[in-house]
This record gives sequence, C-alpha cells and structure tokens, in this order.
Amino acid sequence: MRKEIYWEKALQKTKISINSKSLFPLQTTDITKNLYKGNDFIIRELDITKFKKNTLIGPKINPFKPWDKILEIDSIGNGHQLILNKYPVQLGHVLLITNEWKEQNGWLDIKDWEAIKEVNKDTSGLWFFNSGPLAGASQPHRHIQLLRRDPSELSCPREKWILALNNLNYKNEKFSKNIILKKFSKSLNEENIYEIYKDLSYNLGLGDPRNDKKPKYPYNLIFTDKWMIIIKRKTDNLFGISINALGFAGYILVTENSDIKYLRELGPEKLLEDFL
Repeated sequence: MRKEIYWEKALQKTKISINSKSLFPLQTTDITKNLYKGNDFIIRELDITKFKKNTLIGPKINPFKPWDKILEIDSIGNGHQLILNKYPVQLGHVLLITNEWKEQNGWLDIKDWEAIKEVNKDTSGLWFFNSGPLAGASQPHRHIQLLRRDPSELSCPREKWILALNNLNYKNEKFSKNIILKKFSKSLNEENIYEIYKDLSYNLGLGDPRNDKKPKYPYNLIFTDKWMIIIKRKTDNLFGISINALGFAGYILVTENSDIKYLRELGPEKLLEDFL
C-alpha cells in the first residue's frame, strides 16, 4: 500500500490555493451523452468565458521559474519540484517540474525518470507528458503531469483500448503506425523505465537521445504503474478542438468554438485519427 503523502498534501494545498484565489479548477459540463453512446470517452465542454484574454506583449513569461510558492507540494530530489496545476482538470492534479530550465520538447532524461519513480512510489495514477505545442503542451518549461488514481479503478476511459493495441486482430493502420505500447512485466518502479522510454521512442521513429538532440516528431507519453504508450503527433488543433495526451486517454475537451457536428457525426475515435 502506498502512503500517498503527496496526494494528501496536494488536497490540502488545493483547498488553501482555491481560497486564496491562486488556483482555478476548469469549469466544465459533461456533454458525452449528447454526442456519443460509448463509455470509453468522456466529452466535456469548457466554459471559456472565465478566461481573461492574454494582453501581454512580448515573450511569454515562464510560470515555473519561479513557480508560485502557494502551489508547492514538495521537493523531489535535488532537481525537481512537485506543484499543483494552476488550472486543474481534477482536484489534486499535480505537475512534476524541473527546478532549472529544461525544454519541454527535449528528451526526458534519467533524472526525470528517477523523479517520476520517487513520486510514483508514494502516489500513482495516470501520468502524461505533452512534448511541445504540436502535442498539446501549453508551457515550454519541462513538466510531467499526474492525475492520482485508486489502484482499483481504471486509469482512464481508454485503458482497455490501449491494452488491446498489440492485439494481432487490431487493424487500424493509423493507430498502429503512430502509437506504441509496452505492458510492464513488473510495476513501474521495478522496471528500467528510462530504457523502456528510449526503446519505444526509437521503435516509433522518434529517434535516439544518443544520436538526436531532440525527438524528430512531437509526441504524447501516457503511462501508469502497469503500462506505457507513446503517440506520434502532427498537430494539436483541428475543427476547433485541441487534443493533448488526455485526448488519447479518452478525455475530450471542447468549447463553444468547437465543431460539435463533426464530433457527433464521426465520433471521438475518428477525431483522434485525424491528429496523427
């Protein structure tokens, strides 16, 4: 049993941060039943009227250097910090960030994976990483995200679909060419997770950290205590809908500017295909 000390701290800090108006949970409405009959996607509409238009002129400010101290949960080793996501998709949504600048579109390195293991040893769930703007990343400073899950629940709506990707009867060529899966023989913390990440990246055609300064393509990374997938991406927005790693996990977020008709007629799985 995990102690989940980080999770408890995240919940405590969430309450404090909301009360001090330093944290802003996304205001969404579940519209799945209006658009889709399956149970492997959750489609929510985001109320964008709550967001102020960005009036800043010039380079974008790095929100993680320094990070907002009220969102701070704990230091992870010497090089990483666990903080709350300022705009969480669920309560206790946390970010593992590097203390010093590292680019989001570079390779995750051994120190990143050691920090991930340190957090995962205590609090686990659905981990995800968006490698850059075309993969849905909103910030250029390295951050890996975690949504805590109970061991007894599915990590995400698409978990059964993800675990069937290696099935020989699976014939969706678009997904087969652009998504790669590894089921762990042990738990994440017992695996040589950095080597698995490098092997999957190489086999998907993203390159090799030893030879390539940066990955050759934008990508999403999703992993749990039991499996990992990498998704090679080409764009982050189509039909007024932005998709990051959570889209492939089964969480679709739309706004009043999204083409709901497309989503209703062709379905969310076809939507994901169009992003590959």
